[in-house]
Amino acid sequence: MLLHIIARGKIGRSPEGDLVDRYANRLTWPVKLTEWPDTGAGKVADPLTPTRTVLLDERGKAMSSEAFAGLLGKWRDEGVRETRFMIGAADGHSDAERASADLLLAFGPATWPHMMARAMLMEQLYRATTILAGHPYHRAG
Repeated sequence: MLLHIIARGKIGRSPEGDLVDRYANRLTWPVKLTEWPDTGAGKVADPLTPTRTVLLDERGKAMSSEAFAGLLGKWRDEGVRETRFMIGAADGHSDAERASADLLLAFGPATWPHMMARAMLMEQLYRATTILAGHPYHRAG
């Protein structure tokens, strides 16, 4: 299953960008990063179908790493070919975008800068895939 992160803004050369690259290079699942401008319409190829859409949103559901891994594994096993993770700009997502998403995901009740959220998402994707593979990276208590 393709893990496709679609994010507003350019991460460029930054500590957050270094983290995104580090975890992207470790992932054994296919991963794609698409950056859109901070405002206006972004362009992206048609999704592989079936697809799922996850919006990172402070009003979303906070999930444990194990639960997140379980959901990705379930979607993979159901034949989902692409999961799109949408990270909005400072104003977040529209009500219509929220309504059409398969999951609203939050990294806790705090609001995170979108560059940090991108790095945190990439780490959680890496962690989820290692959990599914039985790799010791994730050390649950």
